[in-house]
Amino acid sequence: MPADLRSIFSKAWRTVASIETGVVLLILIVILSAVGTIVLQRPVTRPEEMQSAYSPTALWILDATGLTDVFHSWWFLGLVFMVSVSIMGASINRLPNRWRYFSLPNKLPGATLRRALHPQKSLPLANRDSGEDGCLAAAERALQSRGYNPERVEHQGQFGVFAERHRISELTVYIVHAGLLSIFFGVIANGLWGWQGTLNLNVGQSSNEVRLFDGKTRTLPFSLRCEASGEESLNGGTSKNWCSKLAAVKAGHDVEKMEITANEPVRSGGLRFSLSGYGTNGKIDRLRISASTQAGFARKLDLSLALNDVVSLDEDATVRFAEFFPDYAARDGKAFSNSTQSRNPAAHLILTSKKLGKDFDVWLPQPVPIANNPQAPWQFQAIELKMGHFTNLDVSYKPGHWAVWTGVVLLALGLMAGYFLVHVRIWAVPVRDARTGAKVLWIGGSTNRDRNGFEARFNDLVAAIENELKLLARPVPGTQRAINLKERPEAGQMSFK
Repeated sequence: MPADLRSIFSKAWRTVASIETGVVLLILIVILSAVGTIVLQRPVTRPEEMQSAYSPTALWILDATGLTDVFHSWWFLGLVFMVSVSIMGASINRLPNRWRYFSLPNKLPGATLRRALHPQKSLPLANRDSGEDGCLAAAERALQSRGYNPERVEHQGQFGVFAERHRISELTVYIVHAGLLSIFFGVIANGLWGWQGTLNLNVGQSSNEVRLFDGKTRTLPFSLRCEASGEESLNGGTSKNWCSKLAAVKAGHDVEKMEITANEPVRSGGLRFSLSGYGTNGKIDRLRISASTQAGFARKLDLSLALNDVVSLDEDATVRFAEFFPDYAARDGKAFSNSTQSRNPAAHLILTSKKLGKDFDVWLPQPVPIANNPQAPWQFQAIELKMGHFTNLDVSYKPGHWAVWTGVVLLALGLMAGYFLVHVRIWAVPVRDARTGAKVLWIGGSTNRDRNGFEARFNDLVAAIENELKLLARPVPGTQRAINLKERPEAGQMSFK
């Protein structure tokens, strides 16, 4: 590679891998994510809601700039990719030095490191008879009393004690980086290959076609059949929750049963199903009625009819369930429904009498102006009206789902470890003071954060080591007397006067 190209590549790499670049990109992503939570987003908002929320000009501008679909826009995914590259570059550049510091600790500091360390302290060795070994043993006891696991070190005739705590704290930044990269990978995967749509099912209906919010359709690898939909009682009947029971059908066989409530989505086959809508579909499921003859109620029947069912009442008469209007209204002698809501239900029955050769229009639950209930040879009364229900499901496919959650866990673990685990290193080395020439015990320490708190703990440790050294200087009972006798010339002689 020519020198100029190497220089350009090197400068570009330094720019991409710099902390400043990563911070700027992260700030941009946070700002755009906030915009995505404020502006209504296309994949999850109905077109009519978008049109009512914004004027045509504002909506055109938002659509043109991609602000109505921020998390799937090319520029947002491009920013996420760029910040991922920046994080990887920063990690790669700093990993060799960080790994060397982590895996190869300097257990016996030289003069250069001793001058640079802060805090540090030099303690005079008052009892030289104990030697360096005794002084280091005193430092070991003090470190053990403070919860450290000290290690005796020897290199080229020099001795010392080394102790450290929470070395893994030096690598927590890479756990955080791994969490961020996992989250960004999941975001990119969801943005490129994820989708979201709706699936509407009436009770008893099956389908595998999901309608996306952009008007396209997706075919599921299995069909869903709605087996039941309605309210379930909770807390002994004090509250209710809507519940839909579904069956996944593959090759004509039920392979899985699912029960979805309003606040509990279900995952199956890599897809997420959540209940977004439910209620009556404006169609009747069953109509239960009682039928009796006009002549003194000689006969009384209990019937259950579905739409277009024909039931024989006796040898002469039959009744057919002809029409149902959930919200009945009439105009110009014709019946119609104002809505699909069950507000003013009306059932139209046709009673046919062979003997009279005539059909009678019977309306329930209350006779309407166009009915001829009184003239009919049978009278009917509505007992129960069971409406049909529908289930509206939100179906989404997010291939980066687990990557995002894995990243969240790693990010939380990395941040907690970085906050609660403080890396501390302590050295204790007997050296000769450069100014006085006296033998001293040099004690130094380092930490990766909370330096003020560490300095207080370091001073406490130095005081403990100093106390151990004082104990070394204290003579054992009987020892001083033996030394004095040895030094006196007349030691061991007796005289009489």
